[in-house]
Amino acid sequence: MKEARPPHSRERNLGEDRQIPRRDFLQGALVAAATTLTGPLLQAQAAESVEPQNAAGYYPPASTGLRGSHPGSFETAHAVRDGRQPSAPTDSGEAYDLVVVGGGISGLSAAHFFQARAGRATRILILDNHDDFGGHAKRNEFQLGGRLQLLNGGTLEIDSPRPYAAVPKALLAELGIDVPALSRQVEHPKFYESLGMRAGVFFDRETFGADKLVSGYHSVPISTLLSDAPLSARAREDIRRIEEGAADFMPGLTSDAKKLQLSKISYAAYLRDYVKADPAAIAFYQAWPHGEWGVGIDAISALDCWGFGMVGFKGLGLTPGIIPRMGYTPSGYAATGGSDTLHFPDGNATIARLLVRKLVPEAIPGTTATDIVTARARYDVLDRAGAPTRIRLNSTVVRAVNSSAGVEVTYVNGGGTFKVRARNCVMACWNMMIPYLCPELPEAQKAALHKLVKTPLVYTSVALRNWESFHKLKVSRVYAPAGYHSSLALNWNMKIGAYHSPDSPAEPILLHMTRTPCKPNVGLSEHEQNKAGRAELLATPFATFERNIRDQLARTLAGGGFDPARDIEAITVNRWPHGYAAEYNPLWDPDGPEDQRPNVIGRAIFGRIAIANSDAGGAAYTDSAIAQADRAVNELLKG
Repeated sequence: MKEARPPHSRERNLGEDRQIPRRDFLQGALVAAATTLTGPLLQAQAAESVEPQNAAGYYPPASTGLRGSHPGSFETAHAVRDGRQPSAPTDSGEAYDLVVVGGGISGLSAAHFFQARAGRATRILILDNHDDFGGHAKRNEFQLGGRLQLLNGGTLEIDSPRPYAAVPKALLAELGIDVPALSRQVEHPKFYESLGMRAGVFFDRETFGADKLVSGYHSVPISTLLSDAPLSARAREDIRRIEEGAADFMPGLTSDAKKLQLSKISYAAYLRDYVKADPAAIAFYQAWPHGEWGVGIDAISALDCWGFGMVGFKGLGLTPGIIPRMGYTPSGYAATGGSDTLHFPDGNATIARLLVRKLVPEAIPGTTATDIVTARARYDVLDRAGAPTRIRLNSTVVRAVNSSAGVEVTYVNGGGTFKVRARNCVMACWNMMIPYLCPELPEAQKAALHKLVKTPLVYTSVALRNWESFHKLKVSRVYAPAGYHSSLALNWNMKIGAYHSPDSPAEPILLHMTRTPCKPNVGLSEHEQNKAGRAELLATPFATFERNIRDQLARTLAGGGFDPARDIEAITVNRWPHGYAAEYNPLWDPDGPEDQRPNVIGRAIFGRIAIANSDAGGAAYTDSAIAQADRAVNELLKG
């Protein structure tokens, strides 16, 4: 229950005293305790022998409040990490051909590949620590104004720095996803533009001296955009030089020499030391890479920023082509232009749901990649006795050990600890956790896996009463260089199957906001910033997120009449302390052949335990998750 606040406080003006849906309790079942080790509530639940997912009304996609790595999904794993083991397991008597640890896209793909190649009679159990399947491919579902509205709570879309390889491409086709055709049919990327709405930039008073929203980023000359911005004349001119200038900031060097030097300095250092940009101009670009890498320009190489298409390199005369000292994302885009792209209304949760429909057909009705968007999943049939494939949620694996008959897997569900047996096991979970679950691994492999620490990030979904303030201000999305959330955007306009996005500013809509809790400009490496950001996320209560969301929207949209107390209907904060898979970063990671990188060393098969997940591919993309599942299953079947 929220604490009482003075009736005239700023919190009340922002609407924090308003009763909006924030269901930290899932249909009456305490999510926060679903996978912890002790407690009377858990003992009572265990005594009833009823899995939470089988309870009446269980439907995680509609839950609001803190989602993503929600309370209850990580406490058991943290206890194991800290050396505290749960009670001795009860032998469930269950035996499977395959146990998959992790119900994200990689784990679901591994189950699908194994079933397809070993036969539909194979018995598979998928264990996941969250209360929903899909891993980072999370679905946020709202009923607004009598209409279903969806937003991605994690993985945004089908998009990769390289065209999809044969196996991931074939899986999408098998699921009925024709990416180019569907993108043409269902996406309306020019919708907001047709209403005169453009990208904006919000300058905050703490960083730039005044709160100011300007509209027309990337659609009007930069000098016009910044004419009313709270910037000095020098800062405006420096941004213009970076955006539109053609000066060679590295004269006397060949293209190859420039690329090598750019790979050794951050983009922030390039702007400071070579462009000689004003500090306010550098601050303007600080958060540009947040959505791609989860850190700012102080932790990404200037060459990677060039490869990703950022500005300031026009006059350098760099020839096309990549060098080894480039990260996976920029080198891919620079070399190939990237894959075809497609955004479903719930992001890549649609892919996860299509895989679940394949594995447990009765769980989600329908037959196509369009009808699944509005189909309601039945969680009570995911884990039925006797079914060929079972998906068991709220189940945190604490041990996987090779045995004479295959693999023994121990997990915690509710108040109990249980053991199952399998001939094979795929660890499709966060790779950095695997050494704690499989302590018998070789030391070099454990050391490599420990390095695969994911990037923390937050995807926030805000349900709005209408979007008239955005329409009045002529913005549909806003970049906030120093904001609590560094970007916000009205939901994608789409029509797919029975799903239709709102078309009128008077209608309710969902707003997508992105936050990356990095620690810039204090000399920390990317991974050190990730560690600090992860600790911050886990210590931040929902009330703090809510207060910052309300404050940021009130200030950004002040000129449009936005009232957070009146206009915010619901908030879902998808908190991912372990978000993007770690990629090679030439600023901080040692040079060397690709087969000596931690993800390659870490994914070696160990007995009947194979390792998947996008972590194993060193790339935070869905095609990497699928490709690693394919490799892991092939290793087991060839063994």
